[in-house]
Amino acid sequence: MLNHSNAMATIAVKDVARARTFYVDQLGLQPLDDGEPGLLTLRSGSSTVLVYPSPYAGSNQATAATWTVGDNIETLVTTLKDKGVAFEHYDLPDTTRQGDIHVSGERKVAWCKDPDGNILCLVNA
Repeated sequence: MLNHSNAMATIAVKDVARARTFYVDQLGLQPLDDGEPGLLTLRSGSSTVLVYPSPYAGSNQATAATWTVGDNIETLVTTLKDKGVAFEHYDLPDTTRQGDIHVSGERKVAWCKDPDGNILCLVNA
């Protein structure tokens, strides 16, 4: 079964070159040369993110990818904001906001969007 297999985030974009600037220069993901023209494969920790062109890019109204970032979420959000990443603010039950970070008990979460509107999540857990 799949419980021993790795999963990959696949994110649709309209312009792969523009997405590369965001995912590599702003988020700091490492591009991998996989020999697939027109696609962008990125390393994120021990995971892979595949960015591919699609006319349906940005049509997902839910989170497309989540990164578990640990206890340094505040520093990471500040660093990304300094690189021009804008964070989303949501009204959620039993949640308060501390700057760009949504807090519910011990859980801290921040959301941003890529240039095509794909929702990306950072969580401390």
